[in-house]
Amino acid sequence: MALLFEIIPVTQFQQNCSLVWCDETMEAALVDPGGELPRLLDRVSVHGVELKQILLTHAHIDHAGAAGQLSEEKSLPIIGPHEGDQFWIDGLADQSRMFQFPEAKPFVPARWLHQGDQVTVGNQTLDVLHCPGHTPGHVVFHHQGQGLLFVGDVLFQGSIGRTDFPQGDHATLIDAIKTKLLVLQDTVKFVPGHGPMSTIGSERRSNPYLQG
Repeated sequence: MALLFEIIPVTQFQQNCSLVWCDETMEAALVDPGGELPRLLDRVSVHGVELKQILLTHAHIDHAGAAGQLSEEKSLPIIGPHEGDQFWIDGLADQSRMFQFPEAKPFVPARWLHQGDQVTVGNQTLDVLHCPGHTPGHVVFHHQGQGLLFVGDVLFQGSIGRTDFPQGDHATLIDAIKTKLLVLQDTVKFVPGHGPMSTIGSERRSNPYLQG
């Protein structure tokens, strides 16, 4: 049994939407469907999986912009983020206009997520880490068995998330990375919200924002 995934960059921000599925049940979730729904649903079809839910790390437009439409069209629950991002969800229409995205449909998550929660995709379990700083309600999904993280915009290869948006905070973000992510093993791999995958060990050693 394993959690399989495909990274599908979407929108003009090349945001890494991840299609994740259980290879035993073939039940799937989309992590951060920011846009380009026909493309995302085509990949669901190609893999022959059954899309059961939407998982959100946070509610910025490039990560959550298509969540409401997808939820409505396919009758899927939206799981996450933490309720600290309610104001970002409330402002999705404004974000759409600001960044020239298609109008985002409003939504209400079926479930807010908190530190220590778990979500299941088929027979696979993901632990929830609350990692605020980029946004106050940002969460990370951790598959312990495979040493795999879906970190949204918390951490990147050689960089960290921006904190100059409303309610962003640099010190809070650094603390979340150091206390929630860098305590994991060096071999743990992560899928960032943008750009290539990396490992916790590589970022601990060489990420200039995490030294000292």
